[in-house]
Formats: sequence, C-alpha cells, structure tokens
Amino acid sequence: MKQNEDARSLQLTLGLYLLIFALKLSVYFMSGVMALLAEALHTLSDIFVVGFLLLAERYSRRKADTVHMFGHGRAQNIAALVAATLFISFTSFELYREAVPHLFVHEPRAYRNVTLALGVLIVSMLVAAVPLIKLLRQKSRGAAAKAQFLELKNDELGLLAALTGTLCVLWGMQIADPIAAIVVATIIAVNAVGLFRENMSYLLGRAPSKDVMTQMENLASSVPGVLAVHDLRAAYIGPNAVHTDIHIVVAPNLTVVEAHDIANEVENLLKPLLGNGTCTIHVDANLAESLEAAPQLRRETLSLQ
Repeated sequence: MKQNEDARSLQLTLGLYLLIFALKLSVYFMSGVMALLAEALHTLSDIFVVGFLLLAERYSRRKADTVHMFGHGRAQNIAALVAATLFISFTSFELYREAVPHLFVHEPRAYRNVTLALGVLIVSMLVAAVPLIKLLRQKSRGAAAKAQFLELKNDELGLLAALTGTLCVLWGMQIADPIAAIVVATIIAVNAVGLFRENMSYLLGRAPSKDVMTQMENLASSVPGVLAVHDLRAAYIGPNAVHTDIHIVVAPNLTVVEAHDIANEVENLLKPLLGNGTCTIHVDANLAESLEAAPQLRRETLSLQ
C-alpha cells in the first residue's frame, strides 16, 4: 500500500512539473527573458529526477533473485546518479553556455511580455510554496521529507533569482537577466553534485548513522541471554532498507533451540530499524574470546561510520 501511495505521489508531482515546464517554456518564447528559460530548465531537471525515480520505484519492487539476492532497492540510487549526471552535463552547462556570453554583449535585447513572465514566476513560487509550508508545519520529518524540503527551498531560491532578474529587465537593467540565469544554473549544479555524492555513497554500501548503529547494539544487548554483542556490520541495500550482520554471545551450555529463540528475539527488536532490509545473526558460544574481542570490535565498527 505504501509503495502504491509513493507511486501516485510521484505521478502527481511529475504531471505538475510537466505543466509548469510547458508554461515557463512557452512564456520564454513569448518574452525572451533568459531567466525564465533558466527556470524552465530547472523544472526540467526536477522532471528528470521524478521521472527516473518513478521508473526506479517500479523496478525496485521486484523481488530478490539469484542474481540480486538483496532485491532491487538500489535502482532508485542508480536513477538519481543518472539524473545528477544529466543535470551537470546538460542542463547546468547549457545554461552557463547561453548566459555567460550575454554578460559581455552590450547590445540591447528585445524583450516582450515581461509582465507575463513575471506572472508565471509568481504563480510558480506560489505552487512551490504550498508543499513547503506544509513541511514547515510538521514537527518531525523523515529522510524523504527532508530531501523534498531541501529541494523545495532550492526551487524557491531559483524562482526568487529569476523573479529578481526579470524585475530588473522591466526596470531597464538587462544585465540582470543573464546574471539571474547563472544563479539558477549554479543552484542546479550544486544540487546535482550533492545528489551524485549522496547516492554514490549508498551504492558503495553506506552504513547507517552512528546513532542507529549504537541503537542496534543496545537493543541486541538488552535481550535476556545475550552476554555480549560484537562485529556489528550494516549497509543500505535500498531506500529505507538496511542489511545487518551481527554476532551475539550466549552461554555455552544453552541448547540449540534456546540459542535460536534468543536470536529470534534480537531480530524482532532490530526489525523496526531495518525497514525492508534483512538481518543475519551469528550466535557465538566461545565466551572468553568473544567477550575479550567485543569492545575492540565495537570500536572498529563505529570508527567506520
């Protein structure tokens, strides 16, 4: 059900972005305001993100198989990497290539329907402000909501730069138009680099935060019968999906059934932190060596974060 809701949300967002992109691009051809072209390409970058994520969201639903034993959750990270590369190599670069020469050309450009361009930018700012205000009112935000909140803020910054440049054009300061386009191009480039770095980290096997790792260790240690916890390893295998490998130490005189029950209780406690991920629990009964190794292994685990 949650996946269906995410898909519908992405489809709605994609449709909204397509409408705004068509509106901005049409008015650019009617007015000649370069800042509006920059904003149209900014919206195009959002379309790429949502479009790739929509495709990846559907692909990531595929179950694990003999080739992809942890499922296909990282498909969304691959989609984000592709989108980030497109932003840097196409959208942002093309904006710089179009805007920079106009900084050194002093011939006046012919602008038309500038007030219409202003209207489109103001409407776009209002549309982007609705979900932004909604997120601002939330007391707590998850990872996806935080990412969306950041993107909406960047959208508003880009629109503000375009609006300022267009107002300056209306007041006769044409140099502000390419400057506004360059500002928007820079916002796109910075976002793209951040998107690339973040998703590359996940594809390389990024571990959860130190706080989450410590929480996992404390939960496992709290189970009756667990004498020590060591060699904790965890990595994201998809959005909100963590694979965890952990060793627990139990008394050497327990039966296999008793040790298995303790391992099941540890797994049940860890499940809320794993999302759709998996957990492998190793039961150790070599008490002396395991207790001696546990503090050092714990420090090594946390130092990797």
